[in-house]
Amino acid sequence: MDPEEIKRRKLLELQKKLAEQQEQEGALIEAELQKRSLLRKILTPEARERLERIRLARPEFAEAVEIQLIQLAQLGRLPIPLKDSEFKAILERLSAMSKKKRDIKIIRK
Repeated sequence: MDPEEIKRRKLLELQKKLAEQQEQEGALIEAELQKRSLLRKILTPEARERLERIRLARPEFAEAVEIQLIQLAQLGRLPIPLKDSEFKAILERLSAMSKKKRDIKIIRK
């Protein structure tokens, strides 16, 4: 193999990887936009503000809440639009479920 052939193959590989990365990023952005659109339909503006404040403090919890809300809405178990007071009740239940009980044992010797 001559060096030009090797360079050409490497360039093709890099271009293919770049195209795949761009495609994945596009799919992620599209999924995020679709999720935002669904949440806009499900939540009232006050509830959306509350969710955004939660996202600032606890991003992973906010992500879990979003997934739960979308699933419940698709199953028809949520009143649409979900008011802030109802959203607070759901948050309290989810928070209580996610809290881990910690047992602290002090052993003195």
